[in-house]
Amino acid sequence: MSPRLHNVVKMSLGNLPALVRDKFKAAQITGDLTFYETQLALLRCSGLPIQVRFSPALAQKPKSNKSNHAEKNFDPFLNPAEGLLIGEVPPYHNLVLNRFPIIPDHFILATKQFKEQTYLLQEEDLEATYQCIKEYRDNGDELFGFFNSGEHSGASQSHRHIQFLPVNSMHSGMTGLGDWKPLLDNLIADPQPEMPFTYFSAAIPENPSAAELHQIYTKLHKMGCRAVEESVENSDGTHLSLHSDHNESSISYNLGFTHKVMALCPRVSEGIVIKSETNEDVGLVALNGTLLAGTILVKSELEWSALRKDESKLKYILGAIGIPPVHSLVSRHTIGKI
Repeated sequence: MSPRLHNVVKMSLGNLPALVRDKFKAAQITGDLTFYETQLALLRCSGLPIQVRFSPALAQKPKSNKSNHAEKNFDPFLNPAEGLLIGEVPPYHNLVLNRFPIIPDHFILATKQFKEQTYLLQEEDLEATYQCIKEYRDNGDELFGFFNSGEHSGASQSHRHIQFLPVNSMHSGMTGLGDWKPLLDNLIADPQPEMPFTYFSAAIPENPSAAELHQIYTKLHKMGCRAVEESVENSDGTHLSLHSDHNESSISYNLGFTHKVMALCPRVSEGIVIKSETNEDVGLVALNGTLLAGTILVKSELEWSALRKDESKLKYILGAIGIPPVHSLVSRHTIGKI
């Protein structure tokens, strides 16, 4: 074990929200993380509220002095910086802060040893995920978790990690904008809402075992794979590649978690360029797993302005990153609770 990890707090996790909050504040003071303020608008898609956040400063975040080769091979989770390391979730995971957050207390569950982000999650990953979610809930807050896997998912690191955003923190800036809650909590409603992308969702039982969580995940993943395969079969499929390694996911996807829902969105594109009223390119809007929370980020004022002026662009973006439901041959009754 690295000497740096000998003094790490080995948590029962009962004090997790306070640990994260205190570590976040300390890391801001020391400069170990840089928090980027955002402006916030609330748009609607299929009648459901979607947060659109704009952070002009994030596009100018500090650049590394490392060579391109070193930067490409740098693993922030293998030996986490002391100023960002919150503690351990024994025996397999560490908790670390996100270095460039736009939501307060954004933190990450990462495997101690390197494991591929594109490989299927294991029971211990899901058990640790729901341990974090439960501890937040037991302390009066909800936690949204998300996992990005594959080239089209918005994943930025190859070391396996699951990210978390406290729902109370996600409400920051919402005053006067209306009601909002994580999108995936609406995705088990009956009838289910029609979104511009195909998704699969399942209700989580009370106090689920690691085996139960893994069974739900694998069923959702199999349904996502089937939807992508059928989409490829019924189109030219030239922009998609399906992997055959049994350890690796054959598709790109986002997975979202709350205490009561797990949802999966198959991905076929990381993002799409939107256009202005004069049909000029405005910029590429790229999405990751926060889309399942009903939160997206834009980095230019032109993108921000274009979306607020024309809500139909939001539907256009969400339809472009996944499989349009009309193209999925998986029957609607299977897209729901497992």
